Parts: sequence; structure tokens; C-alpha cells
Amino acid sequence: MLKPKKYLFQVLMFTTLSALLIAGCGARQSTEGDGAAGGEVYEISYGHGFMPETPHHQAALKFKETVEEKSDGRLQVTVYPSDQLGSAREQFEGLQIGTQEIALLPTARISGFIPELQIFDLPFLFPDREIGYQLMDGELGNELLGLLSAQQIKGVAFYEDGFKHFTSNTELRTPEDFKGLKFRAMESEIIMEQFRKLGANPTTIDFGELYNSLQQGVVDGQENPLVTIKNMKFYEVQDVLTLSEHGYLAHVLMFSEQWLQSLPEDLQEILVETGKELASWQRAEIQKEETEYLEEIKASGTKVIELTEEERNELRDVTRSVHEEYSSNVNEDLLKKAYEDIDLLEKE
Repeated sequence: MLKPKKYLFQVLMFTTLSALLIAGCGARQSTEGDGAAGGEVYEISYGHGFMPETPHHQAALKFKETVEEKSDGRLQVTVYPSDQLGSAREQFEGLQIGTQEIALLPTARISGFIPELQIFDLPFLFPDREIGYQLMDGELGNELLGLLSAQQIKGVAFYEDGFKHFTSNTELRTPEDFKGLKFRAMESEIIMEQFRKLGANPTTIDFGELYNSLQQGVVDGQENPLVTIKNMKFYEVQDVLTLSEHGYLAHVLMFSEQWLQSLPEDLQEILVETGKELASWQRAEIQKEETEYLEEIKASGTKVIELTEEERNELRDVTRSVHEEYSSNVNEDLLKKAYEDIDLLEKE
């Protein structure tokens, strides 16, 4: 048994070394470089949670290539996929304290910091993808990104996973089909309430454990865009894919505000503009690859259901009251503006 003083010394040493290791993995390092301008070289950690073969990672690599070229090598980016820098919460906190420079994180996973971002979780909010893009790239999106500044984070642009769909072991066409089923849900009250309105039982399960949970029957189903269903191979352990497009999952490209402001203005501009420009490229890649994802899922033997307009409208009507809860508990004005913008865009 360790003596108290010796034990305390070892704890302090372990804590100190751990803190130094974590800081060293994420913090910005500046060195005298050999760039064209002969100035400092800034090393940047860019983290996200997706697999290397996804459009998210390809966009991150394209970002790296572009900013390194535009900056004549003064910016050097290392991309860390698959949550190598930690969970979404840990990466968000890394941006806040400056131990990580850039992150691409899902809105649903960081809504605990910015509740207004739950607007993306509202069922059947976007009538179609193009209207969603216009909202994200317009005044509404800018207002949402601006809310990150209070968290010492610079919101740059919205990337996407796309529309969400349900997977299950039974057909899901009407609200009755959901009753009593257990669905994995993110830790978002809006998403959990959506399942409750459908008569299902939402259960929070860590994303890394979801495949096994579906395989073992811990939960009966889950919701995600095609890019996630395919890359995580959820279709291997679920019999049915329902193309519901009932919700939308966005990602936010974010920079550490403190770190960004410490850079020369020309480098700040390169980073922000490149991040914005690549949002459109990443979305287009998602759409292009979804066709291939769907073919692979069908080839596996998973039954694919396309809802009729009537079936989709019934699910929309049952879950509509979730919007009211967002309005009452989060931000009434923001949702009202979204409705108004959607109405105008549908009339164009």
C-alpha cells in the first residue's frame, strides 16, 4: 500500500504529465519556416469524427491542401479523422481553451453548448435540400454561427451529413409502427421528444457502441443519414431502411477564436474563406455518393422503403408539436424566422 505522501506525489506527477501531453497534441506550434514569405509556420490540428473514406474527411484534406498552397506553406494542417482528438464535446472544449485549432462537428452533438442549434433536429423542418442550403448560407445560418462567439469559437460554415432516415428490423410507415420500439437517440431533447411523439422509447447510447447494440437487440432501431448508415454498416444488423428524410444532420466547421485572432490577418482570411468555399463542395460530394451508398445497402439484402407523400405527411403531423417545444424552450424568434424564410423560398 502506498504511503500518503508518495501517493500524492505520484498523482500530481501523473496529472501534470497528462496535461502536458494533451496540450502538446492539440496546441498551436509556431516555428521559423522555409515558406515563400520566410515567416512563421503555423501548425494546425483539424479534427472530426468521420471515417477516412467519407466526403467529410476528403473535404478536410482539400482544406489542408488549399490553405497550405494559398499561404505558401505558412499554414501546415494535420487532419485527425475518426474522433482521434476526442469526442465532439472534448473537441469543442479543445477549441474553447485553444488546445485544438479546427473541428468539424455535428450540430446535434454540441447543442448542449448552443441550444439554438437544435433547430436542425426539428422533424420535417426543411422541405428539401436546396431550401436547407439557402437557410444555412443566409441570414439564419449567419445568426446561428454568430452564437458560437460567446463560446470563444468562430463558426465558419455548415457542412452536411444530409437527411436522416430510419433503420429497423420491422417496416416503419405509420406512427403505429413505431409504438413500443426502442430507438437509439443522441443526447438532444428535441430528438428524444421526436421519438416520444411517435410512440417509441428513445435510448441514449454512445455512437461507438451503436452497431453492437443493434446487433444484440439492445435497441430496435436508429436514425442517421445514408453516409453514416453505410460507413458504420448499420444495414448489416438491421433488416429495413426507411427513406423518411424526417430530419437533417448538419456539421459546423469551427475555429478556436483565440487562436484565429492570434494569426496574421492574411492567414485568417485564407482559413475562413477556404472553409466557406469548401462547404458547397462537401455537400455536392455527399449527394453524389448517396446513390452509391443506397445501391450497396440494397445489394446487402436490406429492404428499402420509400414513403408515400401521405405516409410522410402523417409522420410530419404527429411530430409537429416538437417545433412548439423548441419555440417555447429555446428560441421563438429564430424558429419564426426559419418558417418565414422557408415560406418565401417555396414561393420562388
